[in-house]
Amino acid sequence: MKKDIHPEYREVVFQDTSSDFKFITRSTMNSSETITMEDGKTYPVIKVEVSSASHPFYTGKNLFVDTAGRIDKFKQRYAKKA
Repeated sequence: MKKDIHPEYREVVFQDTSSDFKFITRSTMNSSETITMEDGKTYPVIKVEVSSASHPFYTGKNLFVDTAGRIDKFKQRYAKKA
């Protein structure tokens, strides 16, 4: 392998913002935020909106996630044309 062309592959924490579910895995993603887990180590944290803990397919619940207000933006944009 060539040196200095590959991103750093390290342990990071992915945190589901809708259910506060966290898990540690390895990734090349970068983050300026950090979190201290139960094991006492500090990891970079990547925040995601949907994970297996909150996705309707895995939970069996009919939960609708609209954190960005996409439906409201759509209705406002096309209400003028109607």
